[in-house]
Amino acid sequence: MYNKVILVGNLTRDVELKYTPSGTAIAKFGLATNRTYKDNMTGETKQEVMFIDITVFGRSAEVANQYLGKGRKVLVEGRLVLDQWVDSSGQKRSKHSIVAEKVQFMDTKAQSNESGYENTYQAQSAPKPQMQQTQQNTNNNIPSINIDEDEIPF
Repeated sequence: MYNKVILVGNLTRDVELKYTPSGTAIAKFGLATNRTYKDNMTGETKQEVMFIDITVFGRSAEVANQYLGKGRKVLVEGRLVLDQWVDSSGQKRSKHSIVAEKVQFMDTKAQSNESGYENTYQAQSAPKPQMQQTQQNTNNNIPSINIDEDEIPF
């Protein structure tokens, strides 16, 4: 069996970073992809947009949280998963999402500034206690993550 998904799209919201009790980073964000096609009946050009939830784990989650924001273009490689739950009214619910194994930035900071994207690469929640902080931002409530230039995927 083979389960691999490759998507290119734009983030629909800022990355949400959380940590498990064992200290594993989990980042979640939404991705919008689109497909342009020509309607055979009318000849009209149409566009189909898909919104997909993405989950990233570990160091990749921390890097995504620090460098990605709403509107940024990314390539995501991962696997398709089916999430199932029972809602508050007792009905069974489900949706497909992607667990990312690789997230590659497709635009630069300069390109995102030209497009009017918001460039706030700030952590949404505090880092795990044993994480070492080497820089302090001007706002003391926002943690920073020490990343070597070799670790940045662009």
